[in-house]
Amino acid sequence: MLGRGGYGKVFLVRKVSGRDNGTPFAMKVLRKASIARNQKDTAHTKAERNILEEVKHPFIVDLKYAFQTGGKLYLILEYLSGGELFMHLEREGIFLEDCAIFYLAEIILAIEHLHGKGIIYRDLKPENILLDAQGHVKLTDFGLCKEHIYEGTVTHTFCGTIEYMAPEILTRSGHGKEVDWWSLGALMYDMLTGAPPFTAENRKKTIEKILKGKLNLPPYLTADAKDLIRKLLKRQVAARLGSPPDDAKGIKQHSYFKAINWEDVVNKKLDPPFKPTLRSSEDVSQFDTKFTKQTPVDSPVESNLSESADAIFQGFSYVAPSLMDPDSPPRHHLDHHKSSMSPRRLGSSSSYRNRYALRMDPHRGHHDPRAVNNHMLMVDGFGMPHTAGQHHQMNTNNCDELMDVAGARL
Repeated sequence: MLGRGGYGKVFLVRKVSGRDNGTPFAMKVLRKASIARNQKDTAHTKAERNILEEVKHPFIVDLKYAFQTGGKLYLILEYLSGGELFMHLEREGIFLEDCAIFYLAEIILAIEHLHGKGIIYRDLKPENILLDAQGHVKLTDFGLCKEHIYEGTVTHTFCGTIEYMAPEILTRSGHGKEVDWWSLGALMYDMLTGAPPFTAENRKKTIEKILKGKLNLPPYLTADAKDLIRKLLKRQVAARLGSPPDDAKGIKQHSYFKAINWEDVVNKKLDPPFKPTLRSSEDVSQFDTKFTKQTPVDSPVESNLSESADAIFQGFSYVAPSLMDPDSPPRHHLDHHKSSMSPRRLGSSSSYRNRYALRMDPHRGHHDPRAVNNHMLMVDGFGMPHTAGQHHQMNTNNCDELMDVAGARL
């Protein structure tokens, strides 16, 4: 098993037929009933599904397939074997500035790309940043994103992870793209000091510090690092670096990145500071053994949604154009009901990382594409998992083919 959250699980799977035969993927399995009971969760599910299909960028996770059964949604994503930035930061304690500059540069380009499409991310933190096999960054988990946010547009949803949330989210005064740059500042501080800038023993006190607390910068940080952090963590939105109309431009031009050639960054010409040592494309050594030692079991649902309730997931199925059979007619899966949700992981070993991943449902968990133990799920075709000798009934809006997951109880 890859991970577990309030809405489902993530598994490492391997395709066993077709043009991508043998390819490992991360498979998110999400319970429809958990999503459908809350209108906000349904809206975020649809937004994530839209975004995963629409957004293609070197530093954003790539959606390969999507399908559904009567009770569950399945997202097949590229498997990122380098693990979470969170795990590497936990292992190292802090990053040296050259290391932080590399990761921040790739993250900035990913956020800039999202903003250019009218999308705010709203959940930037080490747990949502994975590394590929070469050590480059990939943003994951788009369940808290908001679409159609352009200059002058604001939204009011109270969501995110407290330690990285901008003040204007906490005060519910309306927020836009600038919240992502506050989160970048909090993430940068975390990388360079080992903890986010504002933390306390409980949620209320953490919020008070974010809204009113003094920003303490360790003396060992360089002048450029201190200056960038201060400018990103401005409580007045208009004064924050990255506010309109410049967005990422002003951040990229900051002296902290003076040695960075941004064309080299987007073309992955810079050498990653950490390149994972991997035995194979299915190596799971960079992930938390709390998950990877568990046997992958996708438990059955007790009942399917009614036909009317299930209609909100119409159009969920998807096959990436790069994986389509060139002799097959084009498939038009895209409509106004595309959807997905990404549960987030809860807790960790260090006290300040017992984060408050807030949403309209406060019990929602978290997870990212993680690794599984030696019991790999096998995926055949495009479609749905099944128990041994028994196939689930397909909905009419699923993919044309079937995806079988052998050797697991689904």
